[in-house]
Amino acid sequence: MKKQAYERPMIRKMNTGLMNKFGTKTENEVLSHIESVPVKSLLREYGSPLFVMSERQLRRNIQNAYRIFKTRYPKVQFAWSYKTNYLNAVCRVFHQEGSWAEVVSGFEYNKAVQNGLPGNQIIFNGPDKSNEYLLQAARNNSLIHIDHYDELYTLIQLSEEHQLKPRVAIRINMDTGIYPKWDRFGFNFENGQAWNAITRIMNAKQLDLVGLHCHIGTFMLSTNAYATAAKNLCELAWNIKERYGKNLQYIDLGGGFPSTNTLKGAYLPGTDTVPSIDQIADAITDVILGYGFKQEELPLLILESGRALVDDAGYLLGTVLATKRLSDGRRATILDFGLNSLFTSLWYEHKLSPAQELGDQTEEMTLFGPLCMNIDVVRESIVMPLLKKGDQVVVHKVGAYNMTQWMQFITLRPNIVMIDMENRPHLIRKAETLDYINSQELMPDYLNQEQQ
Repeated sequence: MKKQAYERPMIRKMNTGLMNKFGTKTENEVLSHIESVPVKSLLREYGSPLFVMSERQLRRNIQNAYRIFKTRYPKVQFAWSYKTNYLNAVCRVFHQEGSWAEVVSGFEYNKAVQNGLPGNQIIFNGPDKSNEYLLQAARNNSLIHIDHYDELYTLIQLSEEHQLKPRVAIRINMDTGIYPKWDRFGFNFENGQAWNAITRIMNAKQLDLVGLHCHIGTFMLSTNAYATAAKNLCELAWNIKERYGKNLQYIDLGGGFPSTNTLKGAYLPGTDTVPSIDQIADAITDVILGYGFKQEELPLLILESGRALVDDAGYLLGTVLATKRLSDGRRATILDFGLNSLFTSLWYEHKLSPAQELGDQTEEMTLFGPLCMNIDVVRESIVMPLLKKGDQVVVHKVGAYNMTQWMQFITLRPNIVMIDMENRPHLIRKAETLDYINSQELMPDYLNQEQQ
């Protein structure tokens, strides 16, 4: 009997993704329409890939958030977080629903001004405020949230030189039980830095301290953290009242409210793990109402939520370019959008739906983008019906950050459409062209010379 050739044993990794008590979920629910508009007609008219925003969902979200907080607390003001999605059409919807603007750069500040918002409804956050923009904000009576001592001293000096008395707050960082702490922004609560900054403002007389601000993190899954933050801000506001006889006009709890997207590595889907806005509102308002302020002294509660109000109003539509098998046998599907457009796929397991009926056969697959980079992965593992070239897909809950953090890398950025309250699509940002990209470039004369 001939001896068989030796083959060393191999352990092959199974790529089924994380399972929970419900087993492995198959993404086979077809989404053929967005707000009654056929996905395929949108792709035919505006091209693939394509971002789509739902005006109806935007208005529903902000109206619901106002209802939740105002039924618990008498004085509430939302300020739309421009960095989350600063498309003018999106910002205008939130401003029409009563939201102020929260901006973190001069670029965003001027966007808010151009969107027709009065200066006293713009909150200027962030560590990078030039003298020019500080003066502009002060003259416009905007709320300037001071981030560090250098900014504090600069603003005092500018106020003296230009005979201004801007309305200011200080940003405060603190330990709320969430780690790593967001302590690179603002003045620390625990070590007394925040109180020291307050003291300097009150003694300087050039600034009008009207509020306190914090932003404790992003995609916050703990309501207790918000309760701690509210308590600390109330403590400082109370001490200011006791020490200086001044009632602050507002406390600003920032944002960080999570959407129902599923984080990578999560055992359960986001719909089962993230706290609702009702739960967050209870945690915040119970603390403020119970702190001891008289009814007429209750501060205005400002909230800068972005992600929770816009994520589920955004969709990304795309087309399958090709399918193949990887060396380990996995099925790979290549889409016409990748990390340059869908930046949030780095930390979310985005829900995807086919835009048309497919066969009953399903298989675990990896979804890649078109970029010539190995990290261009839309989903590392997903069970879907077998997609083929030309099939179209819809990515859910992409309204936050993708249209502000996207990159013009390898491919041009696509069209963006908003579907209005009458289910009519409107182009709200045109796709880039090569002429547009080249229009920003300059060619040195010596490179225009013909080569000998």
